[in-house]
Amino acid sequence: MKSLLRQTAVLIGLALLPSIGQALYYRDKVSWQTPVAASEMLTLAQARGAADLIWIDARPEEEFERERVPGALLLNEDRWNELLPQVLAIWAPEKRVVVYCSSESCGSSREIAHRLRKEAGLTNVFILEGGWEAWKKEKP
Repeated sequence: MKSLLRQTAVLIGLALLPSIGQALYYRDKVSWQTPVAASEMLTLAQARGAADLIWIDARPEEEFERERVPGALLLNEDRWNELLPQVLAIWAPEKRVVVYCSSESCGSSREIAHRLRKEAGLTNVFILEGGWEAWKKEKP
């Protein structure tokens, strides 16, 4: 009986090794561990009260085609290189860029906003607090 328990414990331990290794390797790379700074967030009320906004939808294309914020542009990880030029064509330093994805917990808006700041050199890039869910809830 002790032998069976020992073998079971060893098998469970071996089965957990890959996940433990992955958790250790990616511990600093998980987006939900790093909260978005308040200065990078914009509430729906703030966005509605602002002029000169560029809405960026970071969701998959199928969701974008189904329904989106009026006037929003699609820009997601899958088609970054292809879609970025259309964003840059209408961007100006005085404009605010508001990126949203499905919900506040969705990491796509964070990643797209980060890339717009770092890779494209855009300023005034914000993430919509609550994402698409917030927009749908408060839809005008």
